[in-house]
Amino acid sequence: MGDLLTEASGLRAERRPFVLATVVWRRAPTSGRAGAKAIVLADGSVRGFIGGACAEPTLVRQAHEALVDGRPRLLFLGPLDDLDGVLRAGIVRVPMACESEGALEIYLEPMLPAPRVVVVGHSPLASTLATLADGLGWSSETVDDEAALAQLRADGATAIVVATQGRYDEAALQAALATDAGYVGLVASRRRAAAVVEWLRESGVEPEALQRLHSPAGIDLGAVDNPEIAVAILAELVTLRAQGRLRVGVEGTPPSQEAVDPVCGMTVTVDGARHVSELEGRTFYFCAASCKRTFDAAPDKFR
Repeated sequence: MGDLLTEASGLRAERRPFVLATVVWRRAPTSGRAGAKAIVLADGSVRGFIGGACAEPTLVRQAHEALVDGRPRLLFLGPLDDLDGVLRAGIVRVPMACESEGALEIYLEPMLPAPRVVVVGHSPLASTLATLADGLGWSSETVDDEAALAQLRADGATAIVVATQGRYDEAALQAALATDAGYVGLVASRRRAAAVVEWLRESGVEPEALQRLHSPAGIDLGAVDNPEIAVAILAELVTLRAQGRLRVGVEGTPPSQEAVDPVCGMTVTVDGARHVSELEGRTFYFCAASCKRTFDAAPDKFR
């Protein structure tokens, strides 16, 4: 388990989204053990072990949905009879009709990168904004080096705020708009911001990129001092976050093709499926050999 948690720590440092799955309850017979953990990445790959072949496809699907909506969930996998009135509200219930009569409860915790605020420039506003972001549990950093901008790795949860006070706004914005940052803002007066945008346009920056630029950055508070400007920028970022933006994007479709076992109703991952039947030009996938055997004996019952 130590290696798994070390890997989880590395993924967080790399700002890669993943789900930490933990078995919180089991009823024998099942191969899952209480406290067992696994990591599920956005591409559907699983590191670690929490259950057998029947549990993994459902785990991957539910983990992917948790990454998409950002909400943790408690997943129950067990026989159909256990689903009637015995579970607490809010649990995701998935019938597991394989040969095993065991059951599992798995807690899925999506680990999405926290918003990151990168302030370009050196000023009281930059330090105030960084401090405010840290206070929200976000991460922040300030840079004041054009060379460093070229090495900046920004994802959808990153906000880049250019506040160079006119020293190199244009170069900083060109670098920022070339990244995948979820927000790029310029601290400037409206007149100055319009002049910078026009310069960027004449320099060949694509219109689609310019549409990403928030200029001037922050909600409009009128003529205020630097600390209030920092508050206005953070307020805009919080608003975007509440709208579901400023997040690392995860595709809204499952990472691999899936099928439904026609016998038991379990989800089966098509890639690498071991139990398959071909009939009249159609392919059927099964979670276990017993389901395939039942289908092959009387396929008309399940079509």
